Amino acid sequence: MLYLCAIVALDLGAIAVLGASTAFRWQDALTFGALMACGAVCIEASRRLGMPAGVSRDLLSAWWLPVALLLPPLYALFAPIVLQVLLQVRVRATVLHRRVFSSAAIGLAGCTASVAFHQVVEDPWSLSRGSGPPILSAVAAAVLFALLNIGLIAVAAHTADPDITWREVLWDRESVLLDVVELCLGVTVAILCGLNLALLILALPPVVLLQRSLLHAQLQAAARTDAKTGLLNAAAWQREADTEIVRARRTGDSLALLIIDIDHFKRVNDAHGHLVGDQVLVGVASTLRGQLRDYDVVGRFGGEEFVVLLPGADNVEARQVAERLRTHVSLMAIPVDDSLVRVTVSTGVALMNVHGDDLIDLLAAADLALYRAKELGRDRVCVPAVQSPPPRSLPHEPAS
Repeated sequence: MLYLCAIVALDLGAIAVLGASTAFRWQDALTFGALMACGAVCIEASRRLGMPAGVSRDLLSAWWLPVALLLPPLYALFAPIVLQVLLQVRVRATVLHRRVFSSAAIGLAGCTASVAFHQVVEDPWSLSRGSGPPILSAVAAAVLFALLNIGLIAVAAHTADPDITWREVLWDRESVLLDVVELCLGVTVAILCGLNLALLILALPPVVLLQRSLLHAQLQAAARTDAKTGLLNAAAWQREADTEIVRARRTGDSLALLIIDIDHFKRVNDAHGHLVGDQVLVGVASTLRGQLRDYDVVGRFGGEEFVVLLPGADNVEARQVAERLRTHVSLMAIPVDDSLVRVTVSTGVALMNVHGDDLIDLLAAADLALYRAKELGRDRVCVPAVQSPPPRSLPHEPAS
């Protein structure tokens, strides 16, 4: 919270200093208003799609990046405030301090990029002439803007959750691709503004379409994801698991399935409350994801139960993976007041062509092994010795 307050205070200080030294010009105000109007149209055009929790990327940089390039740095501090207020009021009301911090972080990044660009290019409107140096300087300023914004947000994310790795908050191939698209759009819109403000009418439809496409893709991803843990939900996991099993059956590859259950999870909820229980679920999910391969299929099956499909894993490898997961979860600690909450997990393992050849049979066998692990004292891994009895039914939705 101290870091967030410092960034907001720095943003307000920059507004005060630049506000006192920036001369008002009607052309600047008109350009700022036109770009903010385009941003507002983008927000309104995408509003019906909604923006639930977990959907966080947009293309609004296409509008506030030209503000940073073409106008005095003061305007770069105000641009994200305007659009973040619209997002809060018109799309989704989220925790206010997050909106405030986002506005401050984007504003400071944009202001810094603006100062750097104006130091190199005396006349920012020369972008419209198409000469190389101003355009290269604009690209460099856009990259600086992106790096500063990512860095400020990454520090906030790492401060809020020290267990998260820097790579997780800084590097993501999809995010880098989206950043490149945003920067290209921002520089292109800035050049069009320099030619004629009326050309924004031509730039607006493709940006709106890209914005809606991006939000739609994120909404589809959110529909497959368990809201609490970020893992696949039960229905999405079942679809992906079925696909992997069909592939393994066709190629003759080995495959293993794990059902992982948090031991005595109800005691955690009863002793510390459901918020701490949710933190435990998130911690276990993060541990599982961090110890598995990219192509392993991991999901939340319901309540405190998780499922993992291990393509290509035989009996030995499946046991090794299950033991590694069990060990890492037991080392996990959730800070609560002056104490630490620790949990263990029990795991049932089932093997393709040994305990079944379809998802229902494998789930039933792993469930039987999980029940055996709990009977033997929990915090252990078990594999059924014989094929499982008739399976239990699959849940359609994860438990809340």
